[in-house]
Amino acid sequence: MTVAALKRAAKESVSGLPRAFWWLWTSTLVNRLGAFVATFTALYLTLERGYSASYAGLVAALHGLGGVVSSLGAGVMADRLGRRPTLLISQTSTAASVALLGFMEHPVAIAAVAGLVGMTSNASRPAVQAMMADIVRPEDRVRAFALNYWAVNLGFAISSACAGLIAEYSYLAGFLGEAALTLVCAVVVFVKLPESRPERDTSAGSAEPEIGLGTVLRDGRYMGVVGLSFLLALIFMQSSVALPVAMGMDGWSPSDYGLVIALNGVLIIALQIPVTRLIEHRDPQRLLVVSALLAGYGFGLTAFAGSLGVYALTVVVWTLAEIVNSPTQMGLVVRLSPVHGRGRYQGVHTLSWSAAALIAPLMAGYVIDRFGAAWLWASCAVIGTVAALGYWLLMRGLPAGPAESRRDGATAVPVQRAERAPAPAPAPAPAPAPADPVPAAFPAGEPSGGIGAEAMAGAGAGTETGAGSCTAVVTGSEAEARVEAATGTGAEAGTAVGKTRV
Repeated sequence: MTVAALKRAAKESVSGLPRAFWWLWTSTLVNRLGAFVATFTALYLTLERGYSASYAGLVAALHGLGGVVSSLGAGVMADRLGRRPTLLISQTSTAASVALLGFMEHPVAIAAVAGLVGMTSNASRPAVQAMMADIVRPEDRVRAFALNYWAVNLGFAISSACAGLIAEYSYLAGFLGEAALTLVCAVVVFVKLPESRPERDTSAGSAEPEIGLGTVLRDGRYMGVVGLSFLLALIFMQSSVALPVAMGMDGWSPSDYGLVIALNGVLIIALQIPVTRLIEHRDPQRLLVVSALLAGYGFGLTAFAGSLGVYALTVVVWTLAEIVNSPTQMGLVVRLSPVHGRGRYQGVHTLSWSAAALIAPLMAGYVIDRFGAAWLWASCAVIGTVAALGYWLLMRGLPAGPAESRRDGATAVPVQRAERAPAPAPAPAPAPAPADPVPAAFPAGEPSGGIGAEAMAGAGAGTETGAGSCTAVVTGSEAEARVEAATGTGAEAGTAVGKTRV
């Protein structure tokens, strides 16, 4: 491929996305650049503070429990207060709690503040994902989620490399550095990101049912997707939970594990964007089924690893699954989420990963201790197969395409045609009558059709009337546009076309 072709491909990968997305992307990157604490907390507790490995595991579990608790609450906040206030509250409280954790010395205080850090840091995820769905057009969402996931991995790769150097100098500097960068994220949100929460349509006759957590939990298809996400999260978590333990039991050193697992980040940084270009318009059912199988059998192959090369090969397989699954899964979550319930729906989805972060270490430890690592890797293959079958069954009746769901049409106002105005007085030299008769106009206030917001976001709407006026109201997940036009005179018909794009 020529340099010009590479430049063109890179430009197409990032073009067409709104400016607000790039500020949100920047905030994500800065946040992950400062993710020092997640990298060296275990070393800090065992080497610097002298606590046992069991205590370090307890602190990690409490951190995960905090994420479980905050997932649902943060989703409700994103819908009620708005995405922007939720992000500001989460990021400022995360900065304060991370800085506080660096000064804690008593084991109970450390554990309690670690749980608080888990709550505050996890609270931003539903708001970020809901805001991204709000501001990005439906046809660009898979690409947008992929770019955001790429930023997460790029930032984490850099912060992981820097964490060791910072820890050699001062662990406290790492805590304070993460707090400072998290505050930078809050400043970016405050200065550059407007509120994106869609407004409810309060006009007469358009009352919408209230969406609560009960609505989400009763949504059978969506909860099925959440359950499948939990299964895949259990598998992916083994990369940091069971894989280092299994490699250590086989005689490999921590540096060997570091070399193998670094391949995951390198592949995501190198392949996430080009792979997304290949898959963003393909059948999501097939992509999710394939990614589940790759994840399950990628980890399953670890049972046969006897050299670093084979370990590296297994990492390549399940990393490809991760690259395909992440943006496709997030696109599916948005498709199944009503506009005014996105925060709650995203919060429940985030809960699946938080719960997996709690259960995966327990599952891995129990299976390895009782049955051996080979049984754990076999279990991963079985779980991946179950998840693939689940995706195939759940998505059989889901229409394909950007207009697949009418949920986003909850706030869409149908295009209306005004009553045809009386014909003007004939001119001295009347024009010849048109060949085709003028179509009858709709009665006042009668809709000509309903349009889902997935089809409307960024695509606009057009109508035709006789001599009179046309009003098109386009309300989607990005913006609301109104185009009013007066068309023609006499018996000629005119056309008004409205488009909105942020």
